Amino acid sequence: MMQKLFHNVKHYLQQNKIPLLFAFFIPLIVMVGLYASLGIYPGSSRSILASDAFSQFSNFHASFNNVLKGDQSPFYTFNAGLGLNYYALISYYLGGLFTPLVVFFNNSHMPDALYFLTLLKIACAGLACFVFVREVFPKLRTTLQLGLSTTYSLMSFTLAQSELIMWLDAFVYLPLVILGIHRLFAGKKPTVLFVSYLLLFISNYYFGFMIGLFSFFYFLICYANHWKEHKKIIIPYLITALLAGFAAMIMILPMFLDLRNNGETLTQIAKWKTDATGIWDLIAKNMVGVYDTTKYNSIPFIYIGLLPLIFAVFAFFKKTLTIVQKVGFFLLGALLVASFYIEPLNLVWHGFHSPYMFLFRYSFLFSFLILVLAAYGLEAWTKENSFQVAGISIAWIFIFSLFWFIHKNGTYVYIQPIQYYLTMIFLCFYTLFFICYQRKILPFHWIGFLTLFTMTVEATTNGYFMLNGILDDWNYASRSLYTEPRKDILPLVEKSKELSHGVKYRLEDLDPISVNDSFNFNYSGVGMFSSIRNRNSSSLMNQLGFRARGTALNARYENNTLLMDSLLGVRYNISKSPVTKFGFKEVDKKGDYRLFENQYALPLGVKTSNAYQDIKWVDNDNLGDQKNLVNALSGQNNIYYTSSRPKLVEEENSIVRTEKGIATFKAIDSSKPQNLIYEVFIPAWSQAYFSIFPENFGAVSGTSATVSKVGGGHKSDIKMTGQYYNLGYFDKNTKLRFRLTLEGKGEVKLVSPPVINLNLKAYEKAFKTLKENEVPFKVKGRKAEATITMEKGQTNVFTTIPFDKGWSVYVDDKKVEAQSFRDGFLTFSVPEGKHKIELSFFPQGLKVGIVLFVLCTTAFFFYQRKYRKERYLS
Repeated sequence: MMQKLFHNVKHYLQQNKIPLLFAFFIPLIVMVGLYASLGIYPGSSRSILASDAFSQFSNFHASFNNVLKGDQSPFYTFNAGLGLNYYALISYYLGGLFTPLVVFFNNSHMPDALYFLTLLKIACAGLACFVFVREVFPKLRTTLQLGLSTTYSLMSFTLAQSELIMWLDAFVYLPLVILGIHRLFAGKKPTVLFVSYLLLFISNYYFGFMIGLFSFFYFLICYANHWKEHKKIIIPYLITALLAGFAAMIMILPMFLDLRNNGETLTQIAKWKTDATGIWDLIAKNMVGVYDTTKYNSIPFIYIGLLPLIFAVFAFFKKTLTIVQKVGFFLLGALLVASFYIEPLNLVWHGFHSPYMFLFRYSFLFSFLILVLAAYGLEAWTKENSFQVAGISIAWIFIFSLFWFIHKNGTYVYIQPIQYYLTMIFLCFYTLFFICYQRKILPFHWIGFLTLFTMTVEATTNGYFMLNGILDDWNYASRSLYTEPRKDILPLVEKSKELSHGVKYRLEDLDPISVNDSFNFNYSGVGMFSSIRNRNSSSLMNQLGFRARGTALNARYENNTLLMDSLLGVRYNISKSPVTKFGFKEVDKKGDYRLFENQYALPLGVKTSNAYQDIKWVDNDNLGDQKNLVNALSGQNNIYYTSSRPKLVEEENSIVRTEKGIATFKAIDSSKPQNLIYEVFIPAWSQAYFSIFPENFGAVSGTSATVSKVGGGHKSDIKMTGQYYNLGYFDKNTKLRFRLTLEGKGEVKLVSPPVINLNLKAYEKAFKTLKENEVPFKVKGRKAEATITMEKGQTNVFTTIPFDKGWSVYVDDKKVEAQSFRDGFLTFSVPEGKHKIELSFFPQGLKVGIVLFVLCTTAFFFYQRKYRKERYLS
């Protein structure tokens, strides 16, 4: 069978070699030119890293590179958020056939890797669409087939979201899935459908869900149109789709169980109308080069070219579509349009999970539907009906002009005159082509070439506006921001591992490149920004003072206390400036960066009684929760924190008033920062913090604070990072004067900020006791091992490893129950005496997924061998 398959592929390539090359290279060359116009090319000073590509995808792909080179397990990583099911991360961010190509790049060249992967995926989308159009619409001239494939690969949705590289795989498989459905109705084997579905679901389950739903509706339309001839065709479709879906459980099932077990919830329907959408949106977003935003309050990106728009309408006037098809495609289009406006339908397409920015993520399906209809319309295009096509083009000129003159000073302020004029120019060109064809001024092959050229120019023009929209909206980061710190940070990371002598500790950078640096530099960190995260452990971290609010997309290390540093095993800090934390000493320096070691940091575990399970948790009192947890683990009853009220002694560009415990800081000139000088008494042997807690988190977006004794200090986002801004430690009574700098909003409201003092004698006493009972885990891949001796009264090992049902715990090679502390940290019972401990992680559901993959792919292999079209034709 495989020999025949390769023979067929080889024959197809030989027959279609030239047009296939054009289908691949036209979008590739266009994208190279568009990026070059922004100063982005291999080795350029400006990188392709915009938006999440900088903070997430560059780091995630770098970590995957570490996996491929044997430096990290593909199942679990200790490198972010305390620890994470890495296989679940792969299923969303790193699945598919393209990602392993990062192995050909060093992590220092990851911006170039993402550049090449982006180009490759967009070019492959054009290639896949061409294969679809060429087989399903063979009557079309090659030039028109290339025009459709080019405009598909460069549609607005693809380019406006091009920084989200893991989504681009879906656009490769969408036309192949639909091709597989058409092949099924043509009586051919369902191999293309199975392989396309399988690769789609494995590459990205999220977009796989959307395309799976759309393709099912598409199949129903085809089935309704052919039900008399293909009454039983639904059987092979369902068998193929289900076998592909169950085979894809090798990726989907572990991901699903991870989301279910770790606190992910569905969005509740709270409204009926989607935000910011208006009645003219479909017209506005079908104009050339219209980019609003991919942040909040955007409207759908649906542009796929003006010529497809013309012929999509034309298709409904011709017999190339049957009545059943016209009704079916109209209803499918109407469903998609209704989903743009009706929130419950919008949520259905998003898997009942409301997106965080990058809204209407299924809108590319509307674009593809327009493309399919356009292909039907183009098949019916003849010289005799060219005036009719020209009339539709003129009608679009009128509609766009009506919209422009009604709204040019209204709601759609992001549409500039140039975009209206370009839309008119391209529509006039197409109208001229139609008339020239009808009047025999030019032969059809010339019309085909001119149409392909104009469609390519139009798509390029639109792409220019999309990429410049990203530049204005998010900015393409400078390469130096990614590469320059590496030469200093990497040696310090390696030094920290050398100093740890194989025992696993954690490290955090106080001057990070991004919150996900630990993925890239292969060290164990606390912070993380990811859609795939352990929400249970993040919630627990939030209660302990780390900022991981709401859905915990962000879990931040910055601005917590020394108590949490040591409890969570943060033994090392990298910083450009001195780290003024008690017990931290400088141990190395490289360039601008210094490495500091915390002598009181615990490893990943500690021997204790089970008293921590009886702690009374107090919401909104993270210092109280810290105290109770450390006391329970150490068997002590210490008071760690006291507070005092600082005196405001100087104000610059600020008016401060306090009422009912809320301090309002209002800038005199909102374009300049507010500077406030405070004075406070710090008792001897204290680590001091200035507590900054906003009255309303939503009101402080984009507001930063810097707290320092003599200037400098680390600037922190008030909304994103913790509330305890370090003032340093003091071994004698001190009258301290410090500065608070607020930037961003002209007015900031905070809970009247106190100074928090950590009693260092109590802290030292507790952690000396805890270090005597530490469990020095050594980590390799997905396993952690230690040898310990449990003393009388010690019954449990408490770890700061996030609890996950994928963990198995072995004591002297015998499996014991994995327990949890408040669903967030892994704990387990160990009897008295000396024991060997092993923790092993394997994603829950993966074994079942592997079995399903083998069974379903094998079943399909035998099914398609026996498949005969006669069995399903009447």
